[in-house]
Parts: sequence; structure tokens; C-alpha cells
Amino acid sequence: MNIDSIKNGFVIDHIKAGKGMEIYRLLKLKKLSCPVAMIMSAQSEKMGKKDVIKIDGDIDLDLHILGYVDPDVTVNVIKDSVIVEKKKILLPEKLTDIIFCKNPRCITSCEQELSHEFVLADKPRRIYRCIYCDAEA
Repeated sequence: MNIDSIKNGFVIDHIKAGKGMEIYRLLKLKKLSCPVAMIMSAQSEKMGKKDVIKIDGDIDLDLHILGYVDPDVTVNVIKDSVIVEKKKILLPEKLTDIIFCKNPRCITSCEQELSHEFVLADKPRRIYRCIYCDAEA
């Protein structure tokens, strides 16, 4: 397999195998006009198998999405074909319009202009709750 190097962009590495497509969907990478490469189930000494996403373009990367899907990922920032920064991602304390409340009685069901906001209620179990109705995500 041959995937070209990146001039300016990001490499999202150490994604749990199978979570790459969820990150791809939530980051809306399909809408980008720059090259995006997805490597799935790659061999990893540390993880066994992992997914990797390479983005050859300078975009605004939503780190909250990455932290929500897999807080163990790392993001390598590439400038002029060189890694200039490695970002460690953390579990976000608050999510806005990333996940949506499933409670049909929540105010967000009838008030379409309201943002879907969730706060981290249980960090070890990675449980988020809606700020309006307290429903678990």
C-alpha cells in the first residue's frame, strides 16, 4: 500500500480499530476538497490494530469530536512535510451539536434552534448528559 506524504495537514493516529469511520463521518471529511486517506485495521505494536486518517489540507480540526470518539488518539500537525506538533487529545467536558438528545420529551425535540449540549457526567465511564433534560447520551 502506498499513501503519499502530507505537505500541510494532519495525521490522526492511534484510533481504535473500527472508530475511524465514525471520526470521518463526524468531522464531515467527505465534504473536503483536499485529499483524505483512511487506513483501517493497520498493524500496531502498541494497540494490535488501529485506524489512521491522513488529511492533506489546512482545515479547522474539531478536537472535541476526536476526544469524544476516542480520547486516546494523537494528532500530528504537518507543515512543509514535517511534523511540527503532536497533540494529545482529552475527553471534552462539554459537547455542542456533536451528539443529539434521544429523549423525545427534551426541549431540543421541538425547539429546533437550540443547540444540543451535553456535559461529561461520569469521566471513567465516559457518560455525557443533556443539559436540558439530563438524559444520558
